[in-house]
Amino acid sequence: MLESLERRGIRDRCVLAAMTYVPREPFVARADVLDAYADRPLAVAHGQTLWPPFAIARMLQALQLHGNEHALEVGTGAGYTTAVLSQLVAHVYSVESDPLVSSAARARLGALGYDGVDITCRDGKLGWLEHGPYDAILVATPCPELPPALVDQLAVGGRLVIPMIANGAHVLHLVLKTSASATVEKDLGAV
Repeated sequence: MLESLERRGIRDRCVLAAMTYVPREPFVARADVLDAYADRPLAVAHGQTLWPPFAIARMLQALQLHGNEHALEVGTGAGYTTAVLSQLVAHVYSVESDPLVSSAARARLGALGYDGVDITCRDGKLGWLEHGPYDAILVATPCPELPPALVDQLAVGGRLVIPMIANGAHVLHLVLKTSASATVEKDLGAV
């Protein structure tokens, strides 16, 4: 998997190390364990989908993390990206809208020993105001538009990475908050 990620342009050594450290097998369905590292989406419990390793690595690399950030993840899902992100930042606050998925991810991450993670069940478009502002926000769920509450909860100098739905395709966007009232957006291409 790492060779494939490097060949495709993932250069952030910390992202590569975190993805090496966190096994994918505990986060996928038993039927897919042999394909856990395949670079394709995998179905997981409760109708959720685990992003391919390259997509996750691209999103994490775009955040340009240094290790001291407080991050918000929107869309906990099975918890794999949460686990990887927890290796890259000081603390992860993760929001999941489905109570069954939220509970399962919390139990899985706890059983696997991932600390520095708090998970709540709520509407991800609204973020988790109580713990903001965030240095980094990673949105796992494709959105048709940028949720204003997430931009508001981003710290000045912070980065938000989100897959946006445009003309039926998913396009990865980076939002950099340059001041309390200004942002710069960059299209990072299809994901």
